[in-house]
Amino acid sequence: MASTTSEAAGAPPEEQSSVPISRWLWLTGAVILVAGVLFGYDQGVIAGALIGIEKEFNVSTQLVEVITSWVTLGALVGALIAGTVADRIGRRPAIMGAAVLFVGGALVEAFAPNPTVLVVGRLIVGFGVGVASVAAPLYASEMAPTRVRGRFVSGYQFGITFGIFLAYLVDELLSSGDAWRAMLGVSAVPALLLVLLILPSSDTPRWYLSKGRTDDAERAVERVRPDDPAAGMAEIEASIAEDVPQATWAEVFAKRWRTPLLLGIGLAVFQQITGINAIIYYANKIFAAAGFSTVADQTAATTWAIGAVNVVATLIAVAFVDRLGRRPLLLAGLVGMGLSLTAVGFAFRSLSDIPAEPVTQSAGVTNSGVVALVGLVIYIASFAFSLGPVVWTLINEIFPRDIRGRGVAVATAFNWGSAWLVSQFFLSLTDSIGQASTFWLFAALCLVAFVWIWRYVPETRGRSLEEIEAMWRQRSGVE
Repeated sequence: MASTTSEAAGAPPEEQSSVPISRWLWLTGAVILVAGVLFGYDQGVIAGALIGIEKEFNVSTQLVEVITSWVTLGALVGALIAGTVADRIGRRPAIMGAAVLFVGGALVEAFAPNPTVLVVGRLIVGFGVGVASVAAPLYASEMAPTRVRGRFVSGYQFGITFGIFLAYLVDELLSSGDAWRAMLGVSAVPALLLVLLILPSSDTPRWYLSKGRTDDAERAVERVRPDDPAAGMAEIEASIAEDVPQATWAEVFAKRWRTPLLLGIGLAVFQQITGINAIIYYANKIFAAAGFSTVADQTAATTWAIGAVNVVATLIAVAFVDRLGRRPLLLAGLVGMGLSLTAVGFAFRSLSDIPAEPVTQSAGVTNSGVVALVGLVIYIASFAFSLGPVVWTLINEIFPRDIRGRGVAVATAFNWGSAWLVSQFFLSLTDSIGQASTFWLFAALCLVAFVWIWRYVPETRGRSLEEIEAMWRQRSGVE
């Protein structure tokens, strides 16, 4: 990272925080937050919409899995090309393109005449999710001054969890009228808001400079750094001067960088195969099996036990990731996840299978249902302060500078691929081995992840990116 030449950027944190934030920087923050909300909303809304979709189209379990999971396939493709798109046309147009995809996909979903068109809509939305997952954090990290960069990037992660909560809340409000089309179509509204927010914004000064557009870069810096635009330009120019050529794919997979690459892939995979997206996507169906027999009861449990807890617990990670370290949060979270999933498995041992059709009359929640509810609350809280945000912090820290871009892309691809596998086969797995065994399988994978992280993942708290890279070079014998 380039050293800062401005007095404000080099001042102690308490002095930096006193520098006023310009209205254009607030606009940038709003763009990042809304992009995260859109991401989260389109991840979470399917939980409530599935009931109406199943009623209207009378789809099989396998087709339900396709409708649910193919958003992650679209996201996988979108994430893989987003970096190239953002480099060629700019971060701002890439985010705007993602917003347009959100709008188009939401309208296709809302007016889908059959399951096939609905799946197409899910793919379009997923493509937008994938582009946003790369372009929005990139926009945040390059647009925000050093003194607030961490908060802006964390704001995107918070936006995702808030978007999931918002989706569950909309599902709850619309649960009484089989309004699944409205649930899916509502995402077009914040998508249009994102377009309106990004229109008056500029691209990042760093991107302008990389294209030789110095005047545009200076205007962009003046907007977000009115206190000292000259120093802001000097910082960005110094950072670009230190850039190294992008590594080839052969270099990414070279033996000397095998350890950080395997760590990045392992963290990305474990984040998904420990069950998070199965619970996010199928929360209503899980609560139906736990004894929450009416649609209103299921959506209420999903909204508050999953959505709200997810938001609150994410703030814990934001507050403590730089105080307690990465490993303690990951290991503590996996203990909570594993124990809670084990308890949920025992609760489902005494409950019937997930019903194909939701019951319309409430029969009351059993003690086992309460145990399942509490267990899932603990699971979500444990994930939200550990594997959720901390995994992405580590993935963006552990790669050496010359392979960081492509290394993160590889880890992201494995993450989306793992998310697709879990969401695609979760219902089939529960049909095959039962809910209890499925949750115990996730618990066992939490144990595997705990041992693997304990043994192989280093602590990066307090280490600069250069120090982390030097550690890998020393271990591989490369100078």
